[in-house]
Amino acid sequence: MAFDFDSLLSTAAAAKPTAVPFKGYPPYHFVGGNIDEPTVPAEALADAVGKVIREQGHAMAKYGMNSGAQGYLPLREIICEGLKRHTQMTVTPGEVLVTNGSLQAMDLVNRALLDAGDAVLLEAANYAGAINKLRALAVEPVPIELDQDGMRMDALERALAERTAAGRKPKFIYTIPTIQNPTGTVMPIERRRQMLALARQYDVPIFEDDCYADLVFSGERPPAIHALDDEGRVIYCATFSKTIAPALRMGYLVAPWPLMGRILPLKTDGGCSAIEQMVLAEYLPTHFDAHVAALLPMLKAKAEALCEALDAQFGATVEYQRPVGGIYLWVSLPKTVDTDRLFQAALAEGVEINPGSQWTVDGAANRHRMRLCFGHPPIETIREGVARLADICFKEFGVPVRSANVGRGG
Repeated sequence: MAFDFDSLLSTAAAAKPTAVPFKGYPPYHFVGGNIDEPTVPAEALADAVGKVIREQGHAMAKYGMNSGAQGYLPLREIICEGLKRHTQMTVTPGEVLVTNGSLQAMDLVNRALLDAGDAVLLEAANYAGAINKLRALAVEPVPIELDQDGMRMDALERALAERTAAGRKPKFIYTIPTIQNPTGTVMPIERRRQMLALARQYDVPIFEDDCYADLVFSGERPPAIHALDDEGRVIYCATFSKTIAPALRMGYLVAPWPLMGRILPLKTDGGCSAIEQMVLAEYLPTHFDAHVAALLPMLKAKAEALCEALDAQFGATVEYQRPVGGIYLWVSLPKTVDTDRLFQAALAEGVEINPGSQWTVDGAANRHRMRLCFGHPPIETIREGVARLADICFKEFGVPVRSANVGRGG
């Protein structure tokens, strides 16, 4: 008889739902931040691995590789150079912390700044991980409405004013201004300035998540909010997961001192993997820009294929804002459709979606929405998967009545 650990579980572990063993992805996989496998630059990364191991491998004899707790110094220097070119940010390597993906950056900021009972303002539709991490800390996620240009500044000002007047000023504003997850919006530069002005007026910091900003299809992106900040009020995080490979688990945090000095003691993992850091430092200067430039038309073609498939299979039943970048599409269905239920029915038939309730602060009000990820599946798989999803949706909810101009249900 196996030993029973249930009676020994911590309160936090006992409160979590039990995980099940991974059994593989379904045939039509429209979830997660996965990318197209052939786009991973395997050959160039393999060349970089061989070179850095031969030339610098002995540096791995010491934790930190003579670079300290913030990560491999050559990589941090290259990150600073890239930020200057792509985001107009001017930062020093001393303000950069290499992390195990952007999720670790988020955890570190949350641990450094938040206590139970605090509040954070964020877009009403948002990254499920961000919402869940706040709630796990007993922090209130306060939803701010969006429009086609991202977080609305009138709604943000109202929330700041009301909460400040009530003595419940939020700890910070969390925002994904460029290719917002899940809505895909891009905040214009003037609205970014307005956000900074409001943050200054109410004296709160901004936590800018820029994880998808490299994937604007046009190749043109607004300056980061951090680049417009002259007070050191903006904390910034980004990742290489959506451009090079999610499984690399390489991200970074940009924060001013002395806040960085408070964050570093909270990172107790002994440092990020040395090989990944050295490989990226070798790969990025000569390959990254060309690699991303090649990704963009491929992702745009996938986004167009997904939109065409939705139009053909769901018709006027769905509403969405055509993507200008990224790997996600935020879709609204009639309110008679419950995407929590659709998720279960579709998964049973080999199609996986993200139900809207998981990607919004007010989940109950968004059960008619879903997030579809197009980064991983090939175009033909996208078309087949959407057709199958439409069939399942009709069986469960009676919509869409027509697909590909063919009526259903007699």
